[in-house]
Amino acid sequence: MILAVALAVSCDATLAEPATHVVVIEQMRFDPATLTVRPGDRVVWMNKDLFPHTASAVSKAFDSHSIAPNASWSYVVGRVGNYPYACDFHPTMHGTLTVQKVP
Repeated sequence: MILAVALAVSCDATLAEPATHVVVIEQMRFDPATLTVRPGDRVVWMNKDLFPHTASAVSKAFDSHSIAPNASWSYVVGRVGNYPYACDFHPTMHGTLTVQKVP
């Protein structure tokens, strides 16, 4: 009985709560440009630049539309995969969101 309780507590401890990750948009770039997250995590793009930007997945999995200066947009990550994204207004700005299962 004690072993069963210990295993149940141990399993619950390994389940991670969803996390929040921040990508700062500044000086015409995403920082960090590459981010690895888990399904259920939230990613917040904060625009600290002087211009509006977007965070738009090439696959169309997510699209922030225009993020005004000093504004932010968030997305709760769904499926596992690799999601390159770019700013629709400034195509030289790009990043990658990698979604991996919890090990």
